[in-house]
Amino acid sequence: MNPVFRQLFAALSSAGLRGINVQSRQLQRPIATACRAVTSQTNRNYCCFEMKPKVYVTRNDYARIGLDLLREECDISLWDEAYPVPRDEFLKNVAGKDAIYCSLNDRIDKELLDQAGPNLKVISTISVGYDHIDVKECKQRGIRIGYTPDVLTDATAELTVALLLATARRLFEANKQVHTGGWKSWSPMWMCGKGVKGSTVGIFGFGRIGQEVAKRLAPFKPSRIQFTSRTDKFLTAEDLGVTQVPFDELIETSDFLIIACSYNIETANLFNDAVFSRMKPSAILINTSRGGVVEQHDLIHALRAGKIQAAGLDVTTPEPLPLDNPLLTLPNVVVLPHIGSADIETRIEMSRITACNILAGLKGVKMLSEV
Repeated sequence: MNPVFRQLFAALSSAGLRGINVQSRQLQRPIATACRAVTSQTNRNYCCFEMKPKVYVTRNDYARIGLDLLREECDISLWDEAYPVPRDEFLKNVAGKDAIYCSLNDRIDKELLDQAGPNLKVISTISVGYDHIDVKECKQRGIRIGYTPDVLTDATAELTVALLLATARRLFEANKQVHTGGWKSWSPMWMCGKGVKGSTVGIFGFGRIGQEVAKRLAPFKPSRIQFTSRTDKFLTAEDLGVTQVPFDELIETSDFLIIACSYNIETANLFNDAVFSRMKPSAILINTSRGGVVEQHDLIHALRAGKIQAAGLDVTTPEPLPLDNPLLTLPNVVVLPHIGSADIETRIEMSRITACNILAGLKGVKMLSEV
């Protein structure tokens, strides 16, 4: 019998109403009272846990709102440092947990899932990407996965445009000259960069972020904004006044080539020497998606050999980038420490969504965003 009906039947029986016609008007009040009691109890079970679930949090510097939400209904244990939990600590402390609150830095693979054990029901990552999680293995075990795809769209699009302008107009190079004495006087051609006006802007990947980047770049008056997408987005293109083109055309004709795709088996190391050799020597590459989309050694060679003019990177392989990496020695490269979503309000909301995904997953209801 359905638990709700079982409780209702018990409530009616206790009121001495068993076997009596419940359509009778004289019984409406006690039946209504019993129904309210059952509904109240059901709501309490829906909103709360009989025993507090155990949640492991992989660092202590996530925005407080998310951790506070979890503490209201869960037992929290966390790596109490403002840097990613070491692998051995992660493996040691995840056993028996019902949920994991993690980030891109935390690899969730079969080994860790085995260590966590059968209690694990939910993994929620404070990111739009989830390539650090073995999704297939989680699905096989019935583990739900939450992520934060929508909230960081605007922040990442803004950062992409900022990185493009900083790279094209050589802002970091110019700033360095101010601090090192290179700025002697005004000179007509010194520190000249490349403008967006009249250029062809190409965007690889035309999801939420790619579309928002296109909207933000349109006021800079490029002659053409074009994109390549795995799916047909001609209607979207028409609405935004942009053009969908094949990949070959995108890489061969773009003055600015922005990578805004997801990282997967199809895009891994897609931008390699073969692609750089076909781009314009004056082209500028911008990557705010994942470092693994670009074959980094080939990119370094292309920049040194003049196959492309410059690159602006918010993502690298590995992260953080070692201080002796050749990319950091090239004057025509701007490297940022993966700060695409580093807007205060955005990070606070990401923390809230991550926590809400965990609570929803533990209660068996719809998450705000689920893989």
